Amino acid sequence: MTIIENQSFDMERALYGCNGILARNCVFDGPADGESAFKEGKDIEAAHCFFNLRYPFWHDRGLTITDSEMTESCRAALWYSDQIEIVDTKLHGIKALRECSNVFIRNCDIVSPEFGWSVRGIRMEDTRAVSEYFMMRSENLTFRGVDFRGKYSFQYIKNAVFENCVFDTKDAFWHGENITVRDSVVQGEYLAWYSDGLTLVNCRIIGTQPLCYCKNLKLIDCEMIGTDLAFEKSEVEAAITTRVDSIKNPLSGRIQAPDVGELILDDENAKGQVRIAGQEKNACKLCSCA
Repeated sequence: MTIIENQSFDMERALYGCNGILARNCVFDGPADGESAFKEGKDIEAAHCFFNLRYPFWHDRGLTITDSEMTESCRAALWYSDQIEIVDTKLHGIKALRECSNVFIRNCDIVSPEFGWSVRGIRMEDTRAVSEYFMMRSENLTFRGVDFRGKYSFQYIKNAVFENCVFDTKDAFWHGENITVRDSVVQGEYLAWYSDGLTLVNCRIIGTQPLCYCKNLKLIDCEMIGTDLAFEKSEVEAAITTRVDSIKNPLSGRIQAPDVGELILDDENAKGQVRIAGQEKNACKLCSCA
């Protein structure tokens, strides 16, 4: 492996097509304002590096980034790349990860709108992220210990497992498919509308109008806090451990809760059953037209 240390690069495609290289304590910045520093490379390691220029890692295969920083000016840092590991690194440029595959991220700080679009196979651990449209259209996600803040996250994702995470996010999981969330906090408005195959286990769900228009929805031993107008038009099997503010017209299935503030059952097509404090009631029989 070729080692490059303590150097500064600002020219266009500074290390284009490099193969088997370790860049250590290097700076990618300067007046030439060149982009695409490591484009079309293979087996690249970057350690303790500073990136302030655009598009540094495109079409790379076998990439390891450790203890480095990508600034706001480092836009679209990783695209079309495969076999990526990023550890102890700041990723602060917009659109930092797109159309990549086989990605591992640990102990990173992400501030990047439109992060992670169309990624195939990503594992993220012990990471903080702030974003909008986070991970859209990505597949095969495994997240553990991730703290996320933002809006419109995880839309159109497929095949995902989230454990011990905290998500404060509006419109999460819209149109998502085959998703499991365990031992996590999910706070935000309009959770998971139009999803198919979402399972929440031992989670705390907070926010208005969650889990509407869902198919194959399951809740197992979950808390629901401040969740009004829940489950509208959803196919749902739910075991809830707390009072639900209001439930509206569940399409089918059964919801169990110790108490419900209000049952809104005014749609003759709502056939879901709601069991409250030992009483099982069919939504159709409780609607105002019955």
